[in-house]
Amino acid sequence: MDKLSEGSGKICVIGERAISLGFRLIGISDSYEYSGKQAVEKLEDLSKSSKYSVIFVSETVKKYMDTRLLTYYESIMSPLIMFVPLPGEETEESLSAMAKRILGVDIGR
Repeated sequence: MDKLSEGSGKICVIGERAISLGFRLIGISDSYEYSGKQAVEKLEDLSKSSKYSVIFVSETVKKYMDTRLLTYYESIMSPLIMFVPLPGEETEESLSAMAKRILGVDIGR
């Protein structure tokens, strides 16, 4: 079985309580309440495990990653790593920029 199909369809969340609780409310039961360096370590473990096809991570975790690691996670497709802002905070990346990065499609045109 190839890496892409192993975690097919499974989704998890890594982040503060506000993020993990929100995702649990919409039915994503695999959530891990971590922050800071511990969240980075958990992301590394889960991304290597091939258990998940999508991993949502609190955007606050970005500041604990070096540039190389952040660039890697923002560019891989399996698992797809999506950084999400805490509720009530503005995101650094617009929806159109995210679509262009992930899908290669410019939705602003």
